[in-house]
Amino acid sequence: MARMSDRSPESTAPHRAGFACFVGRPNAGKSTLTNALVGTKVAITSNRPQTTRHTVRGIVHRPDAQLVLVDTPGLHKPRTLLGERLNDVVRTTWAEVDVIGFCLPADQKLGPGDKFIAKELAGIRKTPKIAIVTKTDLVDSKALAEQLIAIQRLGEELGIEWAEIVPVSAVGDNQVGLLADLIAPMLPESPPLYPEGDLTDEPEAVMVAELIREAALEGVRDELPHSIAVVVEEMIPRENRPADRPLLDIHANVYIERPSQKGIIIGPKGSRLKEVGMKSRKHIEALLGTPVFLDLHVKVAKDWQRDPKQLRKLGF
Repeated sequence: MARMSDRSPESTAPHRAGFACFVGRPNAGKSTLTNALVGTKVAITSNRPQTTRHTVRGIVHRPDAQLVLVDTPGLHKPRTLLGERLNDVVRTTWAEVDVIGFCLPADQKLGPGDKFIAKELAGIRKTPKIAIVTKTDLVDSKALAEQLIAIQRLGEELGIEWAEIVPVSAVGDNQVGLLADLIAPMLPESPPLYPEGDLTDEPEAVMVAELIREAALEGVRDELPHSIAVVVEEMIPRENRPADRPLLDIHANVYIERPSQKGIIIGPKGSRLKEVGMKSRKHIEALLGTPVFLDLHVKVAKDWQRDPKQLRKLGF
């Protein structure tokens, strides 16, 4: 049920601060929702499943509360060592947050993936759970009503008591503010956990790597997304630049699993890699607030998703 926030600037209600995480099967709209709530791009988004690999925290500053959003990989039935590790990240995160938001797209019927996650959520008793119906801009009111009823029934079947069921559209900025209003009272009383103005506690190099990986994911063949990893080797200010014209040199490696994939990433005469560099540089400059020179190299790390040593090297 839609509600207005009743807090006025003079309110004496205690300030609250805490952690919320969005869960859901891959491509359920978790990262887009994080970005909409924070108001800037902190989590990478893609129409490919399994794009988020790092726990990216977005920080929402409000007069009454500070909401720290933890964006986790999509929980899924793992087929590789990487998949198992990503699932472990999700479960560890659930145990540490104050609120769990379960994202379910409005335009897709509840499937085995949703039920798999809901069963896991049913085992977590104390943490409040909000069902968030995402992508409501893609359906009409009849389809949305059917999805809301299906989610309510799913909760009843598994013994999950939803604290709220909230339809949102992150793209249309519909009810995103209401979602923050509903989460805020569920957080513990606390002063702010992060300084005003901070939007994420993710290291800059990790966010830069994620932006490069997002650009590399666009328009590639289906088998490639899971095979791409990006490591930023160094980020150093260019020496002897005038103070009003700084330049940051970023050297990064794009890793794939097989030599045959190299050509897909590089493209004819290097055209695709150049496009990846141009697209990601624009987002990196917006993120860091400084002009950037981006040096990208494509390297092969054979079967890295299944090799514990390679996974460690690539940050997993």
